[in-house]
Amino acid sequence: MKIMRRIKKNYYLAMFVGAVAVLGIIRHTSGLSRQTAESAGSIVADTAELQTDLATGVPQPAVQDAEVHDSDITASPGKSKPARHPIYSVPSFSRCFPDLQETHFASAIKWGVEPVENREAAEKRKNDLVYIGSCPYYKIDPGMTSSIPYLVPHAADVLETIARNYLDSLHVKGIPLHKILVSSVMRTEEDVRKLQRTNTNASSESCHRYGTTFDIPYNRYYTVTPPDENRRTVQNDTLKWVLAEVLRDARQNGICHIKYEVKQGCFHITAR
Repeated sequence: MKIMRRIKKNYYLAMFVGAVAVLGIIRHTSGLSRQTAESAGSIVADTAELQTDLATGVPQPAVQDAEVHDSDITASPGKSKPARHPIYSVPSFSRCFPDLQETHFASAIKWGVEPVENREAAEKRKNDLVYIGSCPYYKIDPGMTSSIPYLVPHAADVLETIARNYLDSLHVKGIPLHKILVSSVMRTEEDVRKLQRTNTNASSESCHRYGTTFDIPYNRYYTVTPPDENRRTVQNDTLKWVLAEVLRDARQNGICHIKYEVKQGCFHITAR
């Protein structure tokens, strides 16, 4: 009888151990299946997102122009360096910056000063205007002759915000710093008449007359540090893509109207 009891006891113990082992195998197999499904779902989602970007014409990240050098970013001891931000630009310049003259004009009337006849008269309006010819964040185009470097304070703040955000964006993308150029600012009535002789697109109802509007070329920039053996050159297209990102954010934040000017090669911007 004792022998039979030992056999039964050993039999039940073996059955219990076997059941535990089977349950462990099932649990492990279920975990692997769930991980595989999650990984597959992530791959499908990433693929769909990439296909959407390609379908909408969004430029792929310009990795070659967003290269980060060891001297550009200093990581804390024991921590990895921050990941560089890719460049995406915007799907379409004309669609992202479509604001027409009527839209600009309404804000110019709201925020601007009364148009002045000539530059002598503009000198008398300096209580309402601020000089923008000297700024660490942007540079006045040396070839600017059809306007004077003055804006109303509100517009000057918008310009400085755009210029600072542009430099910040270049930095986080690991791109050598370039300042934006300002090619046109406030125009007197006399400036407008002279400009119309050579530029058929110059309007007698120009928003530039109100001190609220400025132009930023997208194919010319001021290099902060000249290229040498330690700093590569950067293509203008890359700088334009980054500028478009900054301007898109500024427009979406409601601080300005923007028109993409093809013939003039600039972004036409009015504070709002």
